[in-house]
Amino acid sequence: MSKIRAAITGVGGYMPDYILTNEELSTMVDTNDEWITTRTGIKERRILKGEGKGTSDMADKAVLQLLEKTKTNPEDVELLICATVTPDHVFPATANLIAAKTGLVNAFNYDIGAACSGFIYALSTGAAFIESGRYKKVIVVGADKMSSIIDYTDRTTCIIFGDGAGAVMLEPTTEEMGIIDFIHKSDGCGVDYLHMKAGGSRYPASEETVRNREHFVYQDGKTVFKFAVNNMADYAVKIMERNNLTGDDVDWLVAHQANKRIIDATRSKMGLDEKKVLMNIERYGNTTSATIPSLLWDYEKQLKKGDNIIMAAFGGGFTWGAIYLKWAYDTK
Repeated sequence: MSKIRAAITGVGGYMPDYILTNEELSTMVDTNDEWITTRTGIKERRILKGEGKGTSDMADKAVLQLLEKTKTNPEDVELLICATVTPDHVFPATANLIAAKTGLVNAFNYDIGAACSGFIYALSTGAAFIESGRYKKVIVVGADKMSSIIDYTDRTTCIIFGDGAGAVMLEPTTEEMGIIDFIHKSDGCGVDYLHMKAGGSRYPASEETVRNREHFVYQDGKTVFKFAVNNMADYAVKIMERNNLTGDDVDWLVAHQANKRIIDATRSKMGLDEKKVLMNIERYGNTTSATIPSLLWDYEKQLKKGDNIIMAAFGGGFTWGAIYLKWAYDTK
């Protein structure tokens, strides 16, 4: 009997209309276009505007587009997993809201919170449900409204992050396609270097936490950069070695879009040509859980059936890991 694998069979995405440029940011904090670009590779990012708009208001558009592109009846979807660190509410889960908005009445659903590694964690989780034979249609979403937790008086973080959403459909295949292997790691000792201090059960919202601006992202940039370069690159190489792949065998690196220098270091360690690296950080910045699915969405037409793809990510926690998959379709 042939082994069942989980294959990506479609991609959807959504980016808000409002563009926050480096030039506009320079009127808000002490920075400039050259400073931001040379350190991060970012030129602009998208921001979700509108009263009462949350992460689900981007994710539902990505899912609806995905359903249309794959000609899928919403009632046939059996599971929805949403990777996010900016849920609409503490509860219910943002996945619950997305399912309700998109007509996924038969899909059980929940959120995964693993910061910038959230999408690859969710993707391998969804793949396990497919591989078990329990489900045949699983949607995995990566979406974040980072502008809701960014301090726009802090130039160390406000230049980095943007808002966006992406979604993929997973379905079973018996071909040598789909998700072949993954490695995920985490280390809770990273909490001191990248976190949002208040808003959880340890530090509930209060006058003091608001006054101290503790409901915004805090990042020790140098420490996070060092950990990210080492771990994202190392585990991209590990997944290659475990599957006997060389740089020549890999067609595309789909890496978390946190910082162009981190992506370049990962590419170099993998022995890849620059032309094999998918990049959209210059247009969207770091959309956290949405970076990897947004890359697939942007570059879908360039991906060919059988392409060897390495996904790699690093996020708060710390969390990190890599996935090896073979692309399962040619875009029509």
